[in-house]
Amino acid sequence: MNLSQPFVRRPIATVLLTLGIALAGIGAFFVLPVSPLPQVDYPTISVSASLPGASPDTMASSVATPLERRLGVIAGVNEMTSNSGSGSTRVSLQFDLNRKIDSAAREVQAAINASRADLPSTLRSNPTYRKANPSDAPVIILALTSKTRTPGQIYETVSNLVQQKLAQVQGVGDVEIGGGSLPAVRVDLLPYALNKYGVSTEDVRAAIQATNANRPKGAIEGNGKRLQIYSQAAGASGGRSAADYRSMVVAWRDGAAIRLQDVAAVTDGVENVNTLGLFNGEPAVIVLVTRQPGANVIDTVDGVRALLPTLQAQMPGDVKIEVASDSTNSIRSSLHEIELTLMISIALVVLVVSVFLRSVRATIIPAVATIVSLLGTFGVMYLLGFSLNNLSLMALTVATGFVVDDAIVVLENTSRHIEDGMDRMKAALLGAREVGFTVLSISLSLVAVFIPLLFMGGQVGRLFREFAVTLSAAVMISLVISLTTTPMMCAWLLKPGGIERKPGKIAQWAERGFGKVLKGYEHSLDWALHSKLLVMLILAFVVGLNVYLFSAAPKGFFPQQDTGQINGGIRADQSISFQAMQEKLRQLVNIIKRDPAVATVVGFTGGARAGGGFMFINLKPVSERVKGDAGQAVIARLRPQLARVTGVSLFLNPVQDLRMGGRQSNSTYQYTLKSDNRADLKLWAAKLADAMKRQPALVDVDTDQAENGVETYVKIDKDSATRLGITTRDVDNALYNGFGQRQVATIYDELNQYHVIMGVAKEYAQTPEALRDVYVPSKATAASTGAQASATSADNGTAAAPANLTAARDPSSGQALSGSATHMVPLSAIASFAEESTPTSVNHQDGELATTVSYNLAEGSNLADGQAAVHQAEADIGMPTNVRGSFQGTARAAQESNQQQPLLILAAIVVIYIVLGILYESLVHPVTVLSTLPSAGVGAVLALLMFKMEFTIIALIGVFLLIGIVKKNAILIIDFALEAERSRGLDAVSAVREACLLRFRPILMTTMAAALGALPLAIGFGEGSELRQPLGIAIIGGLIASQLLTLLTTPVVYILLDKLRRRSPEESALSRVPAPT
Repeated sequence: MNLSQPFVRRPIATVLLTLGIALAGIGAFFVLPVSPLPQVDYPTISVSASLPGASPDTMASSVATPLERRLGVIAGVNEMTSNSGSGSTRVSLQFDLNRKIDSAAREVQAAINASRADLPSTLRSNPTYRKANPSDAPVIILALTSKTRTPGQIYETVSNLVQQKLAQVQGVGDVEIGGGSLPAVRVDLLPYALNKYGVSTEDVRAAIQATNANRPKGAIEGNGKRLQIYSQAAGASGGRSAADYRSMVVAWRDGAAIRLQDVAAVTDGVENVNTLGLFNGEPAVIVLVTRQPGANVIDTVDGVRALLPTLQAQMPGDVKIEVASDSTNSIRSSLHEIELTLMISIALVVLVVSVFLRSVRATIIPAVATIVSLLGTFGVMYLLGFSLNNLSLMALTVATGFVVDDAIVVLENTSRHIEDGMDRMKAALLGAREVGFTVLSISLSLVAVFIPLLFMGGQVGRLFREFAVTLSAAVMISLVISLTTTPMMCAWLLKPGGIERKPGKIAQWAERGFGKVLKGYEHSLDWALHSKLLVMLILAFVVGLNVYLFSAAPKGFFPQQDTGQINGGIRADQSISFQAMQEKLRQLVNIIKRDPAVATVVGFTGGARAGGGFMFINLKPVSERVKGDAGQAVIARLRPQLARVTGVSLFLNPVQDLRMGGRQSNSTYQYTLKSDNRADLKLWAAKLADAMKRQPALVDVDTDQAENGVETYVKIDKDSATRLGITTRDVDNALYNGFGQRQVATIYDELNQYHVIMGVAKEYAQTPEALRDVYVPSKATAASTGAQASATSADNGTAAAPANLTAARDPSSGQALSGSATHMVPLSAIASFAEESTPTSVNHQDGELATTVSYNLAEGSNLADGQAAVHQAEADIGMPTNVRGSFQGTARAAQESNQQQPLLILAAIVVIYIVLGILYESLVHPVTVLSTLPSAGVGAVLALLMFKMEFTIIALIGVFLLIGIVKKNAILIIDFALEAERSRGLDAVSAVREACLLRFRPILMTTMAAALGALPLAIGFGEGSELRQPLGIAIIGGLIASQLLTLLTTPVVYILLDKLRRRSPEESALSRVPAPT
């Protein structure tokens, strides 16, 4: 049966079917989503909670731990990390790749609701969650500036308008605002005035809270009317300025009203004055937009940009919105370059085919097969939900050299029959039938290479999957085209035999050159057939060299990309003041913006990042930078300049399209220590970090351990406090009211809610001595501060004041103003103060105390060197068993990938053997085919070493492709030799020699087509070239080595295995089965 016959005899139907495939692919191309890489993000949800004034320890124990207990039991959680700082906690949950983020979000919300009973009652609002990975870089950064408005005023506009609108854009996961704070009424208490009037901080807090109450009051109905009852409150839709609060009565003393302005400075300000954002050195409010895991970055940014004109029109005229950084600029440029690379590859492949075929008509046939195969693949990509990204387009670029192979094999065989005088129709049918099994073997064995990759788990498996399926789809479509469209075009386009035509000069030159090469190969082949032992020794040496090179080659994970963006984490002394920190930030920004490669720079500090900050640097396009000025080069140039800013460290890292893990760090690679003993963790994490700094392979070693903050420890004399009727709660309230920036009331506005922030005036809270000015109300006196009057009398015998004159601390009681002086006891009379160290940040991982040490690789060091250096540092310090360490994020993914690589290669070889064994119905012939693989591996690794490149997962893809490519030479030779033995009774030596010489032209054509298809990748021009180069270099290096060796080793292996086969009756009988037709 000849599968090609219906298509050859019905050319119109075949043309229309081929055209349909092409049109479907063209239509799919324009609707395929665009992204830098396949969507391989782990579903990640970030839960946040806020309790202003709470210490990191308090946040970790009372907020993070209860949340972790509830969130940790959700099914499918891979990793759970938390970070607790001053007044805030963030818990990050990373789920299985197969988990749907929307269903996970519902379970997260249920867990948050269930944890509410375990959380502090002072937590003003429930924790909230976002579908965003906190370690991801923002996809777009906006800067809002104004020459007339304060950052607080700009922040209010952003909070009311911009943040909500941006959060509604499809794909946006989180919108974070920095560099400002919401407006607030600030009540700065004056300790001397409070003491003078006998008013406690609790009196003030209760009075503000009661006056600001905004409760329903009902309505009066009668005489056909309904009247809503309304009473004006200071902050309840009536007024939200300081003036509305200054005249508020907080207490009565001897019949006189004590007003808020008598005991405090009441001003209009912001909730947090300790925050600063800079855009190119100028104050600005910064908006960081992060996408949801799995969302398309291009679509998300396009949605944000489309909204900007509307937002600008709604903003006050003096507020300007600018795009400070856009991560898609480099992505778009990179994809444009890879599309250009694809077109160049197609042109090169068609060129090499035309040189060999010396005919325009003949060249059209493989050109059509190549283009239709690639276009049809776009349709398959659309049906499978793939995207146009660097890897899928690289797969198509490489496939250019593969998909032409099938058409070349059919065309070359058909042309040979036509040149022998056969009718074109008969030649097309016979030619397709003769090589049909060969074409099927080449295509199926190539696709079989990627079968193990389809079952590989994790993010790396997802990356491989889209590449493998795209390439396999192109190969299978090419197989169909080569057995349908190609024979039909051969029958109708090729010139009949016997028609003489004078070859051109280029054709003559090409033919003479090919004749010389063929003659040289014939001599080499004869030598190899007479020196079988030496050839086999060479093959054995290549196998051994292959093993050595793969073990010795420097290992990496993913090529370092130049995305045009650099992120930086700022670390300063943990006790640094905000005033000092903002000056350091300005110095760092000024240094960076002077660099010639830098376009914009954004920095901010303050808020929850006290003692630290972040930096986002946007580089100029590659075309505007000096050659070689990639992100790493810019960082190396800036590092010594930034080191001159004393008291602060800035850790810079180039942003990558592929990032693993959910924990933020100041350097790229992470090593996490876990323990249930905090003292041991603190001690050994510091020792490990110091030991790693001494390792020459590591730079930018940093730790998220923040144990060196300074605290003033208040030790209460409980006997004295009890004697005076003072509880620990009273002390806590006094301290919180004075130094916690306490939100004592909420102001309700039509568009937003604002707060009244109470605390001791700044000038009374600059040193630990300020604690001596704190007074605590005593219940053992005539002035009661509780909801009930004290029944006891003070030491001087004064009777307790009547209950109706005391202040009820619960505003809902209706009694919030104290009517008699509160007896105030100095805090220093019942407590002592000591300065101690305290953590400014507490980290957990999977419910345990954790510290992450991060690092970057020194120039010339690879990933394996870095991991070995970490283990050496551990060994040097003698890490105890109760402190456990493991790589996280990118370092962990790289470690797992390197461990899987040998097994994947072995699995691919086994699958190919099984497929070939089934096709050939032989246990021996597949070994002949597989003998071609070692030379390809040697060539690939040597090429990478020659160009000083690491063996990354991109290079591994190249090795898998080589496994599929180089066996083609052996298949072409073996198929012809077996046919010669069966049909003409030739011996193995004569058959394989004739096969090698006769199939030399298609072997050379297909190898050159594959090499030229990969050449634009190897040259690596334009943005994103660092991702493409390892693939192209590995393929070309492997093809060159295999072409030089396999054309000599394959016939020798075939002859030796043929002798072995003939000694086995079973194998000999099986081998006599007629070849498939």
